[in-house]
Amino acid sequence: MTAPFLPPLSDARRVLDDVRARGFAVLPAAQVAQVAHARPGDLEALAPGWDDLPADGYLRDGGRYRSRRHSCFVLDQGQLRQVPHRAHWQSLDYNALHGGMLRMFEPIAPATVAAPVWEGLLGGIGQWCSALRGARPWYVEAHQFRIDTADGIGRPTPEGAHRDGVDFVAVILVGRHAIKGGETRVFQADGPDGQRFTLLEPWSLMFLDDTRMIHESTPIQPASEDAPGHRDTLVLTFRAGAFQGDD
Repeated sequence: MTAPFLPPLSDARRVLDDVRARGFAVLPAAQVAQVAHARPGDLEALAPGWDDLPADGYLRDGGRYRSRRHSCFVLDQGQLRQVPHRAHWQSLDYNALHGGMLRMFEPIAPATVAAPVWEGLLGGIGQWCSALRGARPWYVEAHQFRIDTADGIGRPTPEGAHRDGVDFVAVILVGRHAIKGGETRVFQADGPDGQRFTLLEPWSLMFLDDTRMIHESTPIQPASEDAPGHRDTLVLTFRAGAFQGDD
């Protein structure tokens, strides 16, 4: 098997410069913990929340490989508040497979949201957003995903290469277990440049400007025939003005 391409790592001091220059940045786990004003072990303490994700009942490709939870927040002047539970919505312009319908998932568990590192993580990334676009309230959607290989192949992005219809996206690898594949690919939306790499370190992060970049993750397969595997991620989207569908 071909060795995976390693990500072009940045650090917290260069994130904004890298996003301005190339549309995205990748941070190792230790730097992500710094952004969240936490220790690496504080992030890892969130990981058990991925062991209790309900199956995604909306997959239009007929697959059974994705489980998830979803909750929404508003980040304003450094204060994070969770809003009443609501459906996830995208237009067909941004999600040709699942756009145009309201998808109501189970909310993220209260214990996960109550962890101090949760607010620190969303708040730290929100500071990047304000530094790049100007201070304002950010409408944040948080998605916990588990993609498994119980049926042979799991697809992290069944809609293919896409934009999310927001301002910024953070994709955080929570963990990989007994899989191969899952390569991240990020491309300019209006240009020829692109890059491919595989997030391997738990709690490493890719942060991108969704107005400029298209992204996808390739399918995963079990690393051996002995047992299925899975890939866990936390995807955070930051949008100015309103949640998608409200404006």
